[in-house]
Amino acid sequence: MIPRIAMLAGAVLGAVSVAAGAFGAHGLKAFLEAAGQAANWETAFRYSLVHAVAIVATGLVAALPQAAGCRGMLTAATICLVCGTLIFSGCLAALCLSGVKILGAIVPIGGTLLIAGWVLLAVVALRLAP
Repeated sequence: MIPRIAMLAGAVLGAVSVAAGAFGAHGLKAFLEAAGQAANWETAFRYSLVHAVAIVATGLVAALPQAAGCRGMLTAATICLVCGTLIFSGCLAALCLSGVKILGAIVPIGGTLLIAGWVLLAVVALRLAP
């Protein structure tokens, strides 16, 4: 089940990332620049896009027969990457649009989840059957 869900989540997140990045660069450009938030918007959706690819990769790796013993850890990595991306990029984007500063305090929680997802992927790489 994880391969399909991870690939779907990554694909949807990738599409949203491209659309939001383009909307920020064009439709919201003047607003974001006036608010001093253009760089934050770009960071939010660059991170989102990079992690969308990583999420798709967790699904592809989970589909490998060699990954049978690592599927639980791959599931955990996927959850960390999805939740981390939603929190990091979502709160950063919401901060850009709303100016509500407390959202900036939540962003590091997402970053910590992203780091945890990458660490779990590293452990999976070490444990994969040859």
